[in-house]
Amino acid sequence: MTSGSRGTGMGLAAAVVANLTLATGPWLVRLAETGPVAAGFWRLALAMPALLIWSAVANPGALRRGLAFWPVLLVAGLAFAADLATWNVSIHRTTLANATLFANSATLIYPVYGFLIARAWPSRPQVAALLLAMVGGGMLLGQSAELSHAHLMGDLLALFAGLAYAVYFIGMARVRAAVPPMPALALSGIATMAPLLLLAIGLGERLMPTGTAGWGPLIGLALVSQVFGQGLMIYALGRLPPLVIGITLLLQPIVAGGIGWAVYGERPGVPDWIGALLVAVALVLVRREPKVAPVAGQTRSVA
Repeated sequence: MTSGSRGTGMGLAAAVVANLTLATGPWLVRLAETGPVAAGFWRLALAMPALLIWSAVANPGALRRGLAFWPVLLVAGLAFAADLATWNVSIHRTTLANATLFANSATLIYPVYGFLIARAWPSRPQVAALLLAMVGGGMLLGQSAELSHAHLMGDLLALFAGLAYAVYFIGMARVRAAVPPMPALALSGIATMAPLLLLAIGLGERLMPTGTAGWGPLIGLALVSQVFGQGLMIYALGRLPPLVIGITLLLQPIVAGGIGWAVYGERPGVPDWIGALLVAVALVLVRREPKVAPVAGQTRSVA
């Protein structure tokens, strides 16, 4: 196996585990005693010491070098703040199925960006994988997604979150061309925290949980979602093309459905199982595609 194949395999494994982990985020947001935007702030704030220490020990000087990308990091950080704020609010204003469906609009947006930047039409296996993933994603939530006036604002917020997440991916893919994952995540997180805190205060949200137990979901968001899940995602961004990243995002609805089944008794139906199978086949197709490679700007990725 060549070093490029190993790198792609490691990137795909990281993306898969990242999405499996990140899918627990909405549940933790619902469990948090703070406001939804405040929960997004604590996700970053509680994770920041670990990210900074990890970066300083594992990659000395990387934080300083990463500052050269401050315009891109600022845009990516603001986009991530918009994503977390709108998605966390949407989780409380629409069904969990709708929030997951619309927030994963980056599944399509980010791969299209990759094709435009590469200025090349996707190969047949890539087209087949993307189509299978889109059909599978639609089947996963087709039965449970409910469009109504009562959920309209939450649905729109989740859709905006997906757009913002795609912008975040675009910016961080460029940063990852020269900056290791944890320093890149730490620097973008610094740009994300202040907007989230100011917005939470402006909305009059509850900023602090009550009692020691109230910190549990927030610590979970910080360690599970931000350090582990988002850290693996940023690692994968430096090793995979947008098409593969986009398809792996559809793993989140699968896991969210499993959580809904276990916690809320939302039993998946036959279409859900078929949708999950189609997403799995799509992942196999892109893994077997010999020309899977990062787009321009990612080819000099560092570990």
